[in-house]
Amino acid sequence: MDLDVTKIKGVIFDYGGTLDTGGDHWSKVIWSAYQKADIAVDEATFREAYVFAERELARTRHILPEHDFSDLLLIKMRLELQWLSENGHFPPAMVEDKAKEVAGYCYESAKSQVEKAKPVLDALQKKYPLVLVSNFYGNVETVLKDFGIDKFFKKVIESAVVGVRKPDPKIFELGVKALGLKPEETLVIGDSYGKDIVPAESLGCQVLWIKGEGWTAEEDAQTHPNIISDIAEVGSLLG
Repeated sequence: MDLDVTKIKGVIFDYGGTLDTGGDHWSKVIWSAYQKADIAVDEATFREAYVFAERELARTRHILPEHDFSDLLLIKMRLELQWLSENGHFPPAMVEDKAKEVAGYCYESAKSQVEKAKPVLDALQKKYPLVLVSNFYGNVETVLKDFGIDKFFKKVIESAVVGVRKPDPKIFELGVKALGLKPEETLVIGDSYGKDIVPAESLGCQVLWIKGEGWTAEEDAQTHPNIISDIAEVGSLLG
């Protein structure tokens, strides 16, 4: 582990995939929910639907600041299943019911993971200032409140609000400035090698990669000295 704990004075957390999935890419969570809901499409087709929905959410403002995570998931699942229906992969009459079912599975999964993260966040914020830096849709503060973790963060920096998205290091620069620290005094914790670890290290920040199942085989094969598999390990390292 290439981590100088003695220098760390503040911590930046990613949100999606870090605090709400335990390190797995969100597509893995949704794909598992598809299977639980008996949605009979293959994984390659699902991934097409997933990409379509993400691009549509980037193009059009479907998600509003007041939407909580349950709202967000239902909007995303409707987009995915409507795409599957329009492309002949899913019955149109089942879109709404199955969207609600999949969104429900995903919400409970996220809630469970955030509950696991709460004790770690609580312990850390007693020793360090915490900042959240996230690529999100403009409603991350509502999501944090919904899950009861907004109180742990000194500042929330969200891509849709500040106009900068990962992997642009500038969004992490904003996080370091919000902490009032030097990069080498800042620990960045995230689930994505390309979007969290690489840009944070380019600034001189220290990093911890919570590595689960990634979007690509290339990311799954990537290695790094500072890999952990569970957020509880953060508490052990910084406790």
